[in-house]
Order: sequence, then C-alpha cells, then structure tokens
Amino acid sequence: MGWLVLVMAAGLAAVVLLVARFEYTALTDRVNRGLEQDAAEFHQFAAAGVDPATGGRITDPDALFRRHLAAQYTDRAELLVGVVDHGGRLGTVRQVDASVQDFPLDDAMLGEIVRAPASEGVLATPAGQLRWVRVAVDSQPRSWFVAGFVTGPVLADADATVRTLVLVGAVALLLAAAVSWVVAGQILAPVRTVRLAAASLTEADLTRRIPVRGRDDIAALAEQFNAMLDRLAKAFRTRRDFLDDAGHELRTPITIVRGHLELLGDDPAERAEVVRLCTDELDRMARIVDDLLLLAKAEQPDFVRPQWTSIPELTSDIDAKVRALAPRAWTMEALGEGEAEVDPQRVTQAVLQLAQNAVQHTAEGDLVRIGSALTGGMVSFWVTDTGPGVDPAEAPRIFERFARGAAGAGRRGGAGLGLAIVKAIAEAHGGRTVVLSRPGEGATFGIELPVGGAVTSRGGTE
Repeated sequence: MGWLVLVMAAGLAAVVLLVARFEYTALTDRVNRGLEQDAAEFHQFAAAGVDPATGGRITDPDALFRRHLAAQYTDRAELLVGVVDHGGRLGTVRQVDASVQDFPLDDAMLGEIVRAPASEGVLATPAGQLRWVRVAVDSQPRSWFVAGFVTGPVLADADATVRTLVLVGAVALLLAAAVSWVVAGQILAPVRTVRLAAASLTEADLTRRIPVRGRDDIAALAEQFNAMLDRLAKAFRTRRDFLDDAGHELRTPITIVRGHLELLGDDPAERAEVVRLCTDELDRMARIVDDLLLLAKAEQPDFVRPQWTSIPELTSDIDAKVRALAPRAWTMEALGEGEAEVDPQRVTQAVLQLAQNAVQHTAEGDLVRIGSALTGGMVSFWVTDTGPGVDPAEAPRIFERFARGAAGAGRRGGAGLGLAIVKAIAEAHGGRTVVLSRPGEGATFGIELPVGGAVTSRGGTE
C-alpha cells in the first residue's frame, strides 16, 4: 500500500505541476494579447484622429481619449487610462473594470509608467502586480494612452484550478490509501454482500436497502451505498416527473401547429399569418423545454422577460391559437385596451394552458369564453368553461404542482403540472391566479398581473 500511495502521489504531483504551468502560461499569453490589441486599436484611432460622431478632426488629447474609451469595453481586471501632462500635473481619463474598481492607480504610479524608458512593463504595487503597455500621442500637451491588467484577479482562476487539483489529488490519494487498506484486510468477503445486493437492484425497484450492523468499515460502506440508492431513486423520480411534465406541456403547442398546418389554404396572407403563428409556437415550445428543465431543478422558477405589450393584439393572438386546440364554441367576451409590461410568450403559455384545461373538462361544441381587461393597474386574462366546475374545498390547492381536482381525477393525461406552471408564470410577474366556480356550473380560471411589470426576470431588469 505504501508503494502504491507513493506512485500515485508522484503522478498527481506531476499532473498538478503541468496543469499549473499550462494555466499560468495561457493566462499570461491572454493578458499580453489583450494589451497588444488595446495598444493597436488606440494607435489606429489616434492615427486617424477623426471624431466618429461628427467626422471632424480631434486635436485635444482629452477629447481623443474620451472618444476612444467611449467605444471600448474592458475585460476582467483591465484598466484603460488616458494621461495628459498639464505642466507637471497629470490629468486622466479612465475606464476601469468593476473587478479592479478600487485599484490604487494614483499619479505616482502613472508618473512611473509614463517616464519608463520602455513602452511596456510590469509595475509592482501593494494591491498587486500591474502589467501595462503605453502608447505616446504626438500632441501638445504631452499625453499617453496606458492599458493595463491587474494580474491578481486574472490569475485567481488559475490559482483556483491549481488549488482544486491539489485538493482533488489529496482526496484521491487518501481514498486510494483507504481502498488499499480495505482490500488488503478482511473486507473482501463482506463486500460480496454489497455486490450481490447491487446486482439485485433494477430501475423499477430501488426500494431495497442493505442492513447496517455495527460501526465498522462495512457498516460505513453499507450506509454510503444506501445513501447512493436514495440519490438514485430521487434522480429516477425526477426523470419520470420531467417526462410526464414534458408530455403534458408540449402537447398543446404541437396541437396548435398541426391544426394550423392542416387548415392551411392557398391565400398568401393566410399562409403568412399561419407561418407567423406556427413560428411563434415553435419558439414557445423550445422555451417550454427549458422551463421544464428549470422546474425539475428548482422550486422557485423565475423565467419571465417582460416588455411593453399591446393587450388587444396579445389577446387576439391567443384567441387565434386556442381555436386550434379542440372543436369548441370559442368566444371572446372582452378585450382589454392598452399596454402592459408582461412577457407575451409566458402569458400566452399560461392562457393556452387554461384553455387546454377547459378543453379537458368540456365536450365538442361546448361554449368556452376567453377575455382580457385592464382595471386598477392590473391586467387580467381569463378562460370560462361550462364544465363540471371546481369544488370550493379544492380551489386553494388546485394550482399546486401535481395537484389535480376531483373533476379531473379520473382523466388520463398530464401529471397535474399545467395549473402549477400558470401559477409560476403569474407569480413571476408579481401577480396571482384566480378561480371562480360553483360545482356543476362551470368555472373561470384566470391570472391577474400588474400593468407595470413589478418583477425581476431571469437575465432581465426590473
């Protein structure tokens, strides 16, 4: 075991050293290329000396630096500085990456850089090493363009990689020593019990567990094996739920696209409209897949991208799409007038889900009404059906994930995620879901959203 550990330690050490060398070399090359590119871009801009906004010549160094920096984007840990010598006093125009916003690049450091005999170099500071390149501007007063990288944040990624490798190597070495010790001892026979138990497990039956007796290595191995089985069972449940959710959610847009394509005529205007609606549904289908993956990993989805949207146009599009779901007596009973800051695709997804829910609880030719309204700073969308209705006792929980009402308990189909997605969309907009019903007299399902879009969307702004 000692020789095995020694060989593994030597191999892991060689791997860490090689990876560290490659990482640091690659980062240094990237910094050097970035500095060369910054210098070349400024040199080209200064040589032209033309204001891109007005087309006039730029003679003032401060204006030259401002115009150039206005079109630049700093990389991580990068500083771009224009320096002008006003009779011994240095004036600067700066653009600094947020990661090095507090880097103390004062006049003394800048003076050392602009007075250096070489046009590039490395400056050691209390806050870290600064690698810089300088470009002189042929003008009066004397001025220079300085591009620099603070190497500390840049090299932090390489340091993290090396630390991770060292940690993983140490853990791997310890595990190898432990496994060698176990294999060399009396654990071989009891391990056969674990192997036989693992061989008897299948995807359809992950309920069996190995009995844990005592506090020795075998007991610890059995506990870890049981914990692994728990994770596997959870993973299989998540996969099964995802497949159910995917089948539930993707059926609606596929039906819409198929319905419009089957009824496609020869009129160019009609074909263009059908193509637009089908393209919109295909885009929404792709987003549904992404959202189901998100819902499989997180309990609180936040996936709306609000934008100012015409409510009449959005309602009309929804009305055109729901008519392809099933042969019902679709009626638009109200049309809100105005605009609201909502995600049109998410609202479409929610209302179509409500419409699909109404289809599942009505028969061919039954009346289904949809509508929208803007009142009191809220925009509402609703679907009213003539189905069996909702028991008041079930109303508080019917929008919960995987919950299904008594009226739909005997129906085959989705896993009860549809109304949960409607609720997630409404809450992501800062709104709420509404259900109004009496058993046997139909039901109205709707969402109420704030007109101003009081929500922070994933990857968006408030």
